[in-house]
This record gives sequence, C-alpha cells and structure tokens, in this order.
Amino acid sequence: MSPRRDRVAAATAALLLLTAGCAPSRSGSLGPAPTVASAATTGVASTGPATTAPPAESTPPTATGPGSAPPRAGPSPTARPATLTLQLWYVRDGRLAPTRRTRPTTPATSRLALAELAAGPTRTEADAGLVTLLPDGAQVSRIAAGTATVRLPDAPDPATARLREAQVVYTLTQFVTVLRVDFGTAAPAGRAEYADLLPPVVIADPVIGARVSSPITVSGSADVFEATVNVRLLDAAGRPLATGFTTATCGTGCRGAYRLTLSYFSAREQPGTVEAYEVSAADGSRTKLVAVPVTVAATR
Repeated sequence: MSPRRDRVAAATAALLLLTAGCAPSRSGSLGPAPTVASAATTGVASTGPATTAPPAESTPPTATGPGSAPPRAGPSPTARPATLTLQLWYVRDGRLAPTRRTRPTTPATSRLALAELAAGPTRTEADAGLVTLLPDGAQVSRIAAGTATVRLPDAPDPATARLREAQVVYTLTQFVTVLRVDFGTAAPAGRAEYADLLPPVVIADPVIGARVSSPITVSGSADVFEATVNVRLLDAAGRPLATGFTTATCGTGCRGAYRLTLSYFSAREQPGTVEAYEVSAADGSRTKLVAVPVTVAATR
C-alpha cells in the first residue's frame, strides 16, 4: 500500500471511532410514539377550556330488551308531608260553602274527608251559618276509573238528599283520582250536575275563621253581571279597611274564577269580615253578597 493510501485509511478509521463513541445505542424496541403530557403531570396550566370526562354511572343499568320500559327521569322520592289540607264543602242558607281542615297525613284521604264532613263545622263556622247534612258512617267503598262509589242513608226529603250528595261530590272531586261519584241511585255525577247549588259568589280563600294579614288575597268563583266581582275588607265596626274589584274568567250566565289582592292598614288585631258581591246595575246596591268572618292582623 502507498504512503498516501495509508494516511487516508488511518484518517477514516479515526473518524469512525469518534462517531461510534457519540451515537446512542440503537438496540431493542423503540416503543410507542410519545404523547403530549397533561397539565397535571407537567405542572403547566391549560390555557383552553377545561374538559372533563363524564362520571361513571352509579346506578345499575336498566333492561332495554323487547317489552321493557325505557328509563324514566324524575325527582327522587321524598318523605310524605306530616299533614294534609282538605277542602270541605258544607251548607249555608241552602247552598254549598267551602272551608278547610289540616289533618295528619293518611293514605285514606277520601275516608278522612267524609269523616270530617260528617263531623260538622267548628264553633266559628257554625256561628257563621255552616251546617252539614252528611250523616255518620258514609264511606267510599271503591275508587276505579275516576269514579268513587259511596252509599248514603236515605234522606228525609229530595232537597236534603241532593245537598248531601253535592257535599260529597264537591269534597271528593278535589282529589285527582276522583272525577265523579256513584251513589247507586243514578248515573255517576260530577260537579257540573250540582253547580246550581253554589251561591252566585263563592269565597274559597280566606275561609271562615282564618287570620289574614296585609296584603290579603281573596279568591273563589262567581256568576255575576259582566263578570265583575267587588270585594271589601271590613273592620270590627263594619268600616271598610280596603275595597276593590276584579273580573272573573266568566260571568253573566256562566261561572268563572276570580282572584284579587288588597292592602290595608289596621293599628291593632281585630275581628273583621271579607265580603264579595255584585253591584246592582239598577241602583248600585250590593247584591249576591257573601261574607266570611276573619281575624284581621295588625299592620306594621
């Protein structure tokens, strides 16, 4: 080999040795491709909107095969209230009149309602003219397809029998499961069949004996001229504390609902009266008047 070839070979060998010492080892698997590290592992805060995975399902899956019902969303079950408020329909001056009772909760609400009807009015209600025509022992034997079956003892006369039935119908149909009542003497009947036993103006709220405070809300139903219902609150001496009027949803030959709020001033708590009535188009007098005695709270 010539001296020049020897020098070239030596230089090439030295270069190869230098390169081998600096290069990493290439033996073994390269592994998976690297991924971008998350902020949690790198300590770098994300500058975009945060996204989180949905939480794992905590309830067991429901059946989805043929014939199975789809899952239903709704509020979680809650404890039953300790008390319930019933609307009871008594009789005053030969017409129906509503009041209320609050009693411990029971699943037998229809039975409780009839028992309260038979028990009769309180002393305050009786003083205001309320009576009951329902005898003891009336019970609901069954409720099916919106019809409650009730058997009543024979009444002394047809008028009493019909008012007694109306008391039962209006009281039981406050429940969503009851649309009509079967007394076994005729076709099952609902409220419409006894609507003529309502007075022209009904005050459903406040009820007799209630304690009211300002502002007071008066509501009920009425069949009055041009649907105009007038309302006033009287003090213990019969002087007006507040007056107003509103329009029922129907009137002059049809019954509609009404609602009116009145503010008043009273320096002391005292007996009072809520009145609702029609103003006569002929002479401006108060007609079709219904009065509910209440306790008027003092205003601050």
